[in-house]
Amino acid sequence: MPKKLDYVKTRRQDVDEIPLKWQKRIQLVMKYYTRFNVWVYKKSGGRLLKNFPGGYPICIVGMTGRKSGERREIALIHLPWDDKKLLVASQGGMEKHPQWYFNIAAQPEIDIMVRGDKNRYLARQATDDQKRELWPHLLSLYPDFDQYQARTDRDIPVFICQPQ
Repeated sequence: MPKKLDYVKTRRQDVDEIPLKWQKRIQLVMKYYTRFNVWVYKKSGGRLLKNFPGGYPICIVGMTGRKSGERREIALIHLPWDDKKLLVASQGGMEKHPQWYFNIAAQPEIDIMVRGDKNRYLARQATDDQKRELWPHLLSLYPDFDQYQARTDRDIPVFICQPQ
């Protein structure tokens, strides 16, 4: 684990690796399940498929595709922080950033729907120091982030989303 991530308490040897040969399959399943999740969530006004396994609440993040210019939506764990929202591009600790990360990095104007309430935000990637400070809060909302960061050599990005 790189020194700058010494705040991650989980050790790499204590987490299971995701074999590279399984990562593409897992990403494909995640892609289609997320599409279904977004559809049900929106149709029900956030009353159905509102939690990830373990009871963690979700939100729907809308963004613009960086190449296509088309609207994209993804279901992510809802991570409130005061009047802001946090987004963590963990993808379970896989070796590559999720595709939505690149969309938001290129076009930071997004919207986030929580239950039936949608608001606009401006996303910016947290600095290393900000991520270090946010880490305990993120773990209080979703403890598995620590395992995800321990699993990968990449520094998992965190976005801070300011209401517009």
